[in-house]
Amino acid sequence: MRIAITGGRGFIGRNLQVRLQELGHRELTLVPHDADVAALSTLLAEVDFVFHLAGVNRPQDPAEFVSGNHAFTRRLCEAMAAQARPPRVAFASSTQAALDNPYGRSKREAEEELLAYGRRTAAGVYVFRLTNVFGKWSRPNYNSAVATFCFNIARGQPVVVNDARAALKLVYVDDVVQHFCDLLEDRDASGGLRSAGPEYETTVGELADQIRAFANSRETLVSERVGTGLTRALYATYVSFLPLPAFEYEVARHADPRGVFVEMLKTPDCGQFGYFTAFPGITRGEHYHHSKTEKFLVIKGTASFGYRHILTDERHEIITKGGEGRIVETIPGWTHNVTNIGDDDLVVLVWANEIFDRQRPDTVAQKVNQP
Repeated sequence: MRIAITGGRGFIGRNLQVRLQELGHRELTLVPHDADVAALSTLLAEVDFVFHLAGVNRPQDPAEFVSGNHAFTRRLCEAMAAQARPPRVAFASSTQAALDNPYGRSKREAEEELLAYGRRTAAGVYVFRLTNVFGKWSRPNYNSAVATFCFNIARGQPVVVNDARAALKLVYVDDVVQHFCDLLEDRDASGGLRSAGPEYETTVGELADQIRAFANSRETLVSERVGTGLTRALYATYVSFLPLPAFEYEVARHADPRGVFVEMLKTPDCGQFGYFTAFPGITRGEHYHHSKTEKFLVIKGTASFGYRHILTDERHEIITKGGEGRIVETIPGWTHNVTNIGDDDLVVLVWANEIFDRQRPDTVAQKVNQP
């Protein structure tokens, strides 16, 4: 499929190009916004689909709204209509098209040009009224408050929040791109206004607080709930704005004669991750829990995990070594330990189902092999 993109070097355009190439679409034509009808007609020859992403939203002169949005779209429609097989087209419009302001009017007039093109040629025209698109490669102080907040907070710079309660609707660029790409497979998709959701609702204050929390998590080690929805998308965006020196950071190492213990990551409700080492012959643990559970994975060395039921005195032992991929789990009411029975340092990844609470540690000292 031959595909043309206006605004291909912009924020959405760059994300779209990468996804199209991943899907195997190699014949991509980038259309400059200043091309005349003749040049456009040449560029669009034998094109099957046009993604019209070019537009002006922050000009020095308001007159540029007309030339950059409405007038360019009119030229584009003339060039597409002149083709032997007029291509389908998806348009990145704006929710501002419903408002009576210079930018909104220029977007609405561009929509009308495209819909008229569709009626003349029977080509599919898909209008996406987007609002506050955010994601990687967006421009701070230009594309959205998300980009500005992420850029500043990632660099320890302040952000300005004039009205913390101001409502904000957001859409994530990966979702927008997915909706665009779905149209390529659905040749019978009905034209007109289309959604590029999910659309997330928040406030400016909540947005700023959430992005600050991402930055603070490197100090507290407590991760935000970054696995789904808006928080997932915001976190991916925030990380994409990190400067190169911030691609890494250090956490505390707690060393003693047995080895070291390092906490890596804590979660609000699913425990914490870390690792510990033990020198040859060293035993760690020698305690039991009432509710806490742990999972251990030996990364390097050979370990003996010893267990004893604190009431029945029943015993159990598990021996495992690095590379086996065997998870060893602690059980409430069983005192347990781990001994390095190899010749090398022992390295063990550990997960506990709750964050360690020094006031209520749920850790009671008791040896597995009592005298």
